[in-house]
Amino acid sequence: MKLHFLGTGSSFPTAKRGVSSLALQLDDGCVWLFDCGEGTQIQVQKSGVTGQRITAIFITHLHGDHLFGLPGLLCTISSQLGEEEAAKRVVEIYGPQGIQRFINTALLISCSPLLFRFKVHELVPAPQQYPQDFDDWQLGDGEPHHTPTHPNQLPGSSVTPVADEEGNLHWPLVDSEGWCVRAGWIHHRVPTFGFVLAEKERPGTLDLTKLTALGLKPGPVCRELKAGRSVVTESGRQVRPEEVLGPRIPGRTLVILGDTSDASPLAHLTQECDVVVHEATHGDALADKAAQYGHSTPAGAVKFAKKIGAKLLLLNHFSQRYTLADSQDGEESVSVLEVEGQQAASGSNLKVLCSHDLFVYEVPARPRTL
Repeated sequence: MKLHFLGTGSSFPTAKRGVSSLALQLDDGCVWLFDCGEGTQIQVQKSGVTGQRITAIFITHLHGDHLFGLPGLLCTISSQLGEEEAAKRVVEIYGPQGIQRFINTALLISCSPLLFRFKVHELVPAPQQYPQDFDDWQLGDGEPHHTPTHPNQLPGSSVTPVADEEGNLHWPLVDSEGWCVRAGWIHHRVPTFGFVLAEKERPGTLDLTKLTALGLKPGPVCRELKAGRSVVTESGRQVRPEEVLGPRIPGRTLVILGDTSDASPLAHLTQECDVVVHEATHGDALADKAAQYGHSTPAGAVKFAKKIGAKLLLLNHFSQRYTLADSQDGEESVSVLEVEGQQAASGSNLKVLCSHDLFVYEVPARPRTL
């Protein structure tokens, strides 16, 4: 499983840094995309990610530097898919209420056909997510029926928040055989979400030597044993899964956030994680400016990472005032932010790194449990 940082800048793309987009390459080869700023389709082509393998797209919020690349990327994916593959493909898109209108308006006005089908699942924000001046933008109620739907769009869902006994909110998005994905709200200037991705525990490796020694042949019985069900040999002996399976493989947890000045409303969703991706738009000396515009600094990111028991903090979404780490253009480079983060994490087990465009991080497997 790999994290591909496609764009790590804030506000606007430059010749040296793209804007927000992150691809998670799963072990089965499928790709989940998180945010899709302008130029993402170009960054995809520069990376080790295959655009045709994108099966789900998660948008944290509707600011342009996280969204403007989406219509173009969808069209590019369509042009690269073969007809047979496109006929089977359904891309799931998750984002705040209003994203469906954005996608359909862009695709319909430009008369853009798609070979594949897609669904849009809109997260309905909680009242506390809206800023005081939100109504000034005259967006209407955001209901999808106000905009015609694309011919290739399948019905999606409207995801409302679920509250726990203490009133903490989350938005359930994915509950598949391998993953549970939930969204939580975080503080920013528009309704914004972070995503908690929990990989489910998997069965251990099947020991074929033990299998054959017990009188079983590889085949359908392997599937039954991996599913946790006992099987019976031809001689009538019952074989339990634990007799032929190695230690179970624990799942990994990733937290991927959008822009935020405070991600604490999401912290209840996990008390440990392998990797958290958190913005650090400005250095600690500009904490007031960062907060004014709904952003964070390395120290703020470290504070949250510690709160959720993260092992690794990967910083991104850097102001364009910070040059690349190896740049000779000036003293204010991204390396300054990395040092500040490491200093804030000093004395803990938290590791802090700054990402950069096309940086790839391979998420290690957790130790197997008996």
